[in-house]
Formats: sequence, C-alpha cells, structure tokens
Amino acid sequence: MDKEMDFLALVSDVGFPIAAALAAGYFVFLTLRFILDSVCESVKNMADIITRLDDRISTMDIELLKMDTTISNVLGLSQDMERITRSDIKKRRRN
Repeated sequence: MDKEMDFLALVSDVGFPIAAALAAGYFVFLTLRFILDSVCESVKNMADIITRLDDRISTMDIELLKMDTTISNVLGLSQDMERITRSDIKKRRRN
C-alpha cells in the first residue's frame, strides 16, 4: 500500500507520462540486471572449465614428454632436446 501511495505522489508531482517512463525504465533496468547476472555466472563457469581443461592439457603434455624420454632411453635413441626445451618454455609462460 505504501508503494502505491509513493507512485501516486510521484504521478501527482511530475505527471503521468514522466512517472510511467520512470517505471518503464526501472523495469528495463531490472530485466537487464537479471539477464546480465545469469550471463556473468555462465561466463564464470566457462572460465573455470577452460582453466581445468588447460591444466589437464599441461599434465598430458608433461606425461607425454616423460613417456617419450623413457622410450627414447629404453630404445637407445637420442632424446629430442628441442621438444623438451619447447615444453619447458611453455611451462614458464603459463606461470
């Protein structure tokens, strides 16, 4: 009841068109805030997923490098030092 009185007082002070425009503006503001809150939450969730996927890729890269080095040692092949160096550079860039 109090809000009705406030709106009616606003209508009597500034007129109906201005009061209606203010009410519509407030409705648009609430709608946009609701939409943007849900979008921001989705973006945060996606950022978390991307971070976890990046961590998995880093782990897989390290494991593949370990397997490559082990297999090279077992077979008596020379190790690919360029690949090891590239992997070290990638790790430093991420940190």
